[in-house]
Amino acid sequence: MRISYGYCLINAINNQYSIIVYFLYLCGKTNSILIMITCIIVDDEEDARGTLDKIIKRYFSDIIKTVALVGSVKDAVVAINTFKPELVFLDIEMPVENGFKLFDYLNTVNFDIIFTTAHSQYAIDAIKYSALDYLLKPINFIDLKEALKRLERKQVVTNNQVRIETLLYNLNAEPDKLNKIALPTQTGFQLEKISNIVYCEAKENYTKLFLFRGNPILISKTLKWVEEILPQENFFRLHKSYLVNLNYVKSFNRQELLVYLENGTTLELAVRRTDDFATAVTKKYSQKKREHETD
Repeated sequence: MRISYGYCLINAINNQYSIIVYFLYLCGKTNSILIMITCIIVDDEEDARGTLDKIIKRYFSDIIKTVALVGSVKDAVVAINTFKPELVFLDIEMPVENGFKLFDYLNTVNFDIIFTTAHSQYAIDAIKYSALDYLLKPINFIDLKEALKRLERKQVVTNNQVRIETLLYNLNAEPDKLNKIALPTQTGFQLEKISNIVYCEAKENYTKLFLFRGNPILISKTLKWVEEILPQENFFRLHKSYLVNLNYVKSFNRQELLVYLENGTTLELAVRRTDDFATAVTKKYSQKKREHETD
């Protein structure tokens, strides 16, 4: 049997192989598919549920089939256990129980998640650090299309639990102190403390992370992606090949354009980044001094 303009992604779910066909409609082509992605929409606002469902039916009916629209975490648990969807659109801000509480009722997470939210930058940062996805309300066709493209490009991952664990860990951390990040490796995801990352080095389309404790980690993302995901107040792009944690900077030589780290590593500093680096280091030093005085 021949499938035009499509490919099959085999994903192990509940110890059985299900074939999820991602159609290249997302790239502008049209055709029919054999199996659609089933989804559940979880949102306490009826209008929000209806709007998202209408967008799906109007623009993505060849790709996604909505099997349930529910208004609470309690109803979402029932729907997930009943329909076993491949994708859940999960609202964050809901009365009684917010969206994150859903994971308290599930032993395993065998579906992809796209969070939906109208605000809360802290929650958004926690989601990003967990390598999960989100959409800002009001949701429109373009944003949903991009989210589905990201879902299509994502590698098969069997350890969603690592990402959920990262999310919940960060949500329980103190405000403005997100502590852990889920790193996409060649075999899945690895949970790592952000403070343990000393510096990152570009390796073509991969990035190698050097840790204060533990062996280096090679992740399947570019250095640009790593730079965007890590907190800017702690990490600085020295050079096209290096991103450094300012907390590990020992000194730097302005004339030779070299940065010396606490672990003995020496990194190159781009000429055009010299002044910005000096400013960033000074700011970080002042912050540490204030924190020390407060303690």
